[in-house]
Amino acid sequence: MSLAHGRPYLAIPGPSVMPDAVLAAMHRASPNIYEGDLIDMVDGMIPDLRRVARTEGHVAIYISNGHGAWEAALANTVAPGERVLICATGRFGHGWAEMAQGLGIEVEVLDFGRKTPVEADRVSEALRARPVKAVLMVHTDTSSSLRSDVAEVRRAVDEAGQGALLMVDCIASLGCDPYEMDLWGADVTVTGSQKGLMVPPGLGFVFFSDRAAEVRRAMPRVSRYWDWGPRADPEMFYQYFGGTAPTHHLFGLRAALDLIHAEGIEAIWARHATLARAIWAAAEVWGEGGPLTLNVAEPRHRSHAVTALRLGTPHAARLREWTARAAGVTLGIGLGMSEEGDPKGQGYFRFGHMGHVNAHMILGLLGTVEAGLAALDIPHAPGGVSAAAKVIAEA
Repeated sequence: MSLAHGRPYLAIPGPSVMPDAVLAAMHRASPNIYEGDLIDMVDGMIPDLRRVARTEGHVAIYISNGHGAWEAALANTVAPGERVLICATGRFGHGWAEMAQGLGIEVEVLDFGRKTPVEADRVSEALRARPVKAVLMVHTDTSSSLRSDVAEVRRAVDEAGQGALLMVDCIASLGCDPYEMDLWGADVTVTGSQKGLMVPPGLGFVFFSDRAAEVRRAMPRVSRYWDWGPRADPEMFYQYFGGTAPTHHLFGLRAALDLIHAEGIEAIWARHATLARAIWAAAEVWGEGGPLTLNVAEPRHRSHAVTALRLGTPHAARLREWTARAAGVTLGIGLGMSEEGDPKGQGYFRFGHMGHVNAHMILGLLGTVEAGLAALDIPHAPGGVSAAAKVIAEA
C-alpha cells in the first residue's frame, strides 16, 4: 500500500508549481508568428514585466534558462579582459563566476560562505584594492537560501566612485521576495521563468537601466544573438527573441502575469513571507529534539522562496526518499552544500516555497516531513506542524 497515489507535489526550489491557468493557456495550437494576437500580446507584456521587477528600465527576453540570462548580461556589458567582482553566497554566485571566466573576463570572487550574506564593507574594501567594470551578486542563492541586501551593496559600489555597474541575479527571488530594481539601484537584473513567474523553464529575462544601455553602446562588439538592443527595442516582432518566438511559453507567461497583477506584488511578497515563517517555525521545533537545523541562522537573511536545511547523513537522503515514495512529495536536494565527509551534500535538503503556493500546500508539505521524521525514527521534537499552523493562524 502506498499513500503516494494522487497528484504529486514537487516541493523543490524550481521549476515551481505551475498554476492551472498557465497550463491551460499553453494548451493550444501553434499561432501565427507574423501578425495578429500574439504580436499584440507580447507588446503588452513588456510593461507588465517591468512592474514585477519594479523598474522603468528596459526588458530583454531570451529563449534560455537563468544561465543564458547570466551570459546575456555579461555579453552586453563586459568585454574579454575586463574585470568583475562577484559576491558569492552559495553555488550560484560561483556559477556566474564560471560563466564570466568562460567569456574571457577577469574574475575576482569574494566568497561569503554559505551561511552569511554579502557584507557591504567587504565589497568596499575589495573595490578600494582594485577597480572593476561591474559588481555581480545573487539576491537569493537557491542553494544556500541566503538573501543579501542589494541596496547596501549599491551604497558600497557608489562609495568606491569607480562607476561600476551593479548586476543582480534574481532568479530565485523575483516575484517572491521584495525586490526594487530602481529604488535599490541595480543596473542589471536577471531572472528566469521557472520560479516566481510560474512558467516552465525556457525563458530568461534581463532588465537593464539607461546607464547599462550606455555601457552596451560603448562595447566594441556583442554577438547578434545576445545583443539586448534589438530585443528591448525591436523594429520587427522576431527581434524580441532573436528569431522564432517561444510561443507557448509566452501564452503561459501572459496568464502568469495576469495572476501576479490580480493578486498584487506586495500581497505576493506578504504571502511568501508568511509561508516562509511557518516553515521556519516548524523547523525550529523539530530541531529542538534532533539534528535538524536551518542553514541560515538569522531570519532577516533567509529567503522567502527557498529554505535549505541540514539533517546530516544519512538522514536527509532517507527523508527525501521516503517523502517521494510514501507520500508523493519531492524535496529539493542539497545542491552545492557539500561538506567534509559529505562531498555530495546529501546531509542537506531544501524546500521550495515559491510562486503558486498557499497555506494548505505548505502545511501538507510540513505534515509529510513530520510524518517522515517519525516513520524513519529520525530524532526530532514533535509539534512542528502545530507551530507552523499557529504562524498561519496569526497572519
